[in-house]
Amino acid sequence: MRLLVATDAWHPQVNGVVRSLEHMVAAGRRRGHDPVMLTPLDFASVPLPGYSEIRLSLVTARGVVRRFPALAPSHVHIATEGPIGLATRRVCLAQGRPFTTSYHTRFPEYLAARLPVPERWSYAWLRRFHGAASGTMVSTPSLERDLSGRGFTRLMRWTRGVDTELFRPRDGEAAPDALAGLPRPFFLFVGRLAVEKNVEAFLRLDLPGTKLIVGDGPDRARLSAVDPTARFLGTLTGEALARVYAACDVFVFPSLTDTFGIVLLEALASGLPVAAYPVTGPLDVIGGTSVGVLDHDLGAAARAALAIPREACRTEALRYTWEASADQFYGNIEAAHAEGATKRRRRRIGLPLPGEAPASLPRVGEG
Repeated sequence: MRLLVATDAWHPQVNGVVRSLEHMVAAGRRRGHDPVMLTPLDFASVPLPGYSEIRLSLVTARGVVRRFPALAPSHVHIATEGPIGLATRRVCLAQGRPFTTSYHTRFPEYLAARLPVPERWSYAWLRRFHGAASGTMVSTPSLERDLSGRGFTRLMRWTRGVDTELFRPRDGEAAPDALAGLPRPFFLFVGRLAVEKNVEAFLRLDLPGTKLIVGDGPDRARLSAVDPTARFLGTLTGEALARVYAACDVFVFPSLTDTFGIVLLEALASGLPVAAYPVTGPLDVIGGTSVGVLDHDLGAAARAALAIPREACRTEALRYTWEASADQFYGNIEAAHAEGATKRRRRRIGLPLPGEAPASLPRVGEG
């Protein structure tokens, strides 16, 4: 499979979409596939206002078409609904080429938090965008139910994984220097510092010990004034991030709009119990387990999570592997592509699709 992954989310961004795609590319190569990327690095781009780390590509369908001969994809996956995703979708439709998409972000809720744009308008646009795909991948059962109820079709499940070798308990290891001398327990948040992450709700909690914030974003200056005792550690990755996870006591996830939350798995793999609201993402990862507390009172959830054994968190995280995630991802692409190709053939020879009424046959003596 020569898979083209068209995405507006790529380096230097640090987020769950980028990490998921990185792992899918690596897993694809291990399986003998040949994934190739179409990203903002391939085009001139400008920073998204308020999110300088996010680049908006100055791309047209013509610019994508020019790259297709060199990319020579046998399959296409459109990961995002930005300029690259839109241009690639247009090319696929013009060429009659089947493609899959994935739904990563609750864009309507994010947009409504910043601008007076009704969510129903955004969902109508997204429904049209994804409705042209042979399959749209979603990360959780609750997200699938929600989108199905909004009229999205051909939904396919694609869960996520975690690197359990990097993110692990580190008993006996010294805590990072940045945490030295701070009062325990440590309550940790990891993510983008932006309004949609609802970080302020975490910072306003009355909790013992110290609140730790890993990440950066347009809201950092404002959030740092909400709780002057909180420690902002900036963006961390790799070993530095894993060491902070392992040194903490509870992971607090205040978001109300994330579709999954890979950070939940990173925390669990590090032996960290989770406190969150009972919403999509936490409900699917933590709900029905004993490794976190879901409560509309986030402070009560955070304090209760202190009693959860770290060993149970690690055990739960071991259920999520990137190989299992890749099984779903590539299986979905192959199934959707085969269905899309069948539909094209039937259209070409004039046969109805399943569920369609057959065209009227000519009467004897006609035609």
